[in-house]
Amino acid sequence: MAPPSPTPGKRARLSDIAAQAGVSEATVSRVLNGRPGVSQASVQAVLTALDVLGYERPTRLRRRSSGLVGLVVPELDDPIVAAFTQVVQTSCVHNGYIPVLCTETPGRIGEDEYVEMLLDSGVAGIIFVSGLHADASADTSRYQKLTGRGLPIVLVNGPADSVDAPFVSTDDAAAVELAVGHLVSLGHKRLGFASGPDRFTQTRRRLAAFRALLERADLRTAGVTGVMEQSLLSVEGGHAAAVRLLDAGVTGILCGSDLMALGAIRAARQRGREVPRDVSVVGYDDSPLIAFTDPPLTTVRQPVPAMGQAAVRALLDLIHGHSAPHAEYLFRPELVVRSSTAPARR
Repeated sequence: MAPPSPTPGKRARLSDIAAQAGVSEATVSRVLNGRPGVSQASVQAVLTALDVLGYERPTRLRRRSSGLVGLVVPELDDPIVAAFTQVVQTSCVHNGYIPVLCTETPGRIGEDEYVEMLLDSGVAGIIFVSGLHADASADTSRYQKLTGRGLPIVLVNGPADSVDAPFVSTDDAAAVELAVGHLVSLGHKRLGFASGPDRFTQTRRRLAAFRALLERADLRTAGVTGVMEQSLLSVEGGHAAAVRLLDAGVTGILCGSDLMALGAIRAARQRGREVPRDVSVVGYDDSPLIAFTDPPLTTVRQPVPAMGQAAVRALLDLIHGHSAPHAEYLFRPELVVRSSTAPARR
């Protein structure tokens, strides 16, 4: 004999929900109580079972469908972070979701505190841009806990193998190859790489790509050599790294960010060298307004619009219960040639 049909507002029975969802009562309990260790598919099955059986969702789960999504980013001082923020916010709104922007401030509110606030607000999912997931020295269990409780997340620029979530990244190896190839084509044989700290996964990838290129047979035959200097991903960091690279005799410098490239140009001028007559400089990002610097900066452009929209699509797929594989989606960058690079002087 079939059990009586529940009425709206009636307290859910674990056995009925488990039978309808095809999961164990323990799994239903974990979902209803917000405990970790449940796949997104199981969470969605339980929520669907609640709806089909006519039970009201618990308040916490109802709030998850409120149309809010979290966006956690570093400080907006970095123009490329601001560009990502604008694209993601616009794409969320176009898809009917309200983005809740959380900007990390060193020494004040950090990523973990923002996540707790977002969870209390009942967001349906979170997009992280260049967050702690990009730091190889950081503990990634914070993301595992989120996915374990069934919260959809997407991470931009900074893959972490231990996190079961979609990743959206720029192809760092391709970016370095574009920059090096451009400088070599201009006749530069002594190259310098001003990179960020190697605790960041993106920096590690770029350094590895730079080393591999210098070992390539055609470049070795052409007499191309390179020097690497790590510093902060800022104007001041680029200046400090460029000073050491110029002392090492480089004539072409590729940088880990556009801000570093501006610092490298300043360092060259302070040393009495002109850019690009004496030293060529290549940035990374193609930040807004970088085309209007003096000189306009040659740089490797991150495909920010495509990456931001892909991150939102992946998050919405997860929110709507569609599968999104634990995979990294690599987007190919583009070399934008302007006036900060020129043929090497003989």
